[in-house]
Amino acid sequence: MQRWSRVTWGPEVREQAVVGIGGDASLTPTVSVNGLSSGYGSVAVLHEVDFTVGHEIFAVLGANGAGKTTLLAALAGLLPALTGSIAYHGTDVTNLAASESARLGVGYVPQEAAVFPDLSVLENLTVGGMIGTRPHEERLEEVFETFPDLRGKLHLRAGNLSGGESRMVACGRALMQDPTVLLLDEPTAGLSPLYLELFFEKVAEIHRTRGVSIVLTEQNATQALGIADRVMVLSLGVGSEPMPADAVTTELLREGYQI
Repeated sequence: MQRWSRVTWGPEVREQAVVGIGGDASLTPTVSVNGLSSGYGSVAVLHEVDFTVGHEIFAVLGANGAGKTTLLAALAGLLPALTGSIAYHGTDVTNLAASESARLGVGYVPQEAAVFPDLSVLENLTVGGMIGTRPHEERLEEVFETFPDLRGKLHLRAGNLSGGESRMVACGRALMQDPTVLLLDEPTAGLSPLYLELFFEKVAEIHRTRGVSIVLTEQNATQALGIADRVMVLSLGVGSEPMPADAVTTELLREGYQI
């Protein structure tokens, strides 16, 4: 099977503003990724990926093994950049430690091991609240506004929660950091249809009410396209040219998902 090559698009797509609906194209992009390769040890999984993210929901679609998790881990500072660069708000953060990226306003919600199972819900949220300057109670109340079900579960052990509840806690913990950029790795993986629909609604709400730029990886293309402003498709570690969500075609998805 041939490696999937970068998809190119006409000028009308490439010249789209990097910011989302209602944004200002003159603003510095929230996230800038240039020629990024990353992986494990000396083995690259991601190959020279380029994109920018403005004030928008930016979805990264692709099948299992496409490199989506590797991409977000590199953006969060958990994996090294083998080539290329990463910048947040114009500041180069390439190979900056994850803790420093978090202090710069990057919230990260991994797909696996997203909560501390032996801690209570409140303790998990408190960990996120250690970063940020606004009063803790004020930020906690905002998390409850987004995820009201958590208010009655604060003293429950996080390891005893359902998959959907755990995902709420993980996202709430990231929001406690007051991020300007939120990285969500496969947030609906393994969720029931009820929680899947709810979580996509919450992602859109977080962007709309908090003004947070969101980079979202997903296998569920249909749902992701419903909330995303722009999209990039990853296949075997190679990214397509980013494009408006409504420009994504079935042909592109089939090529990207190798079906």
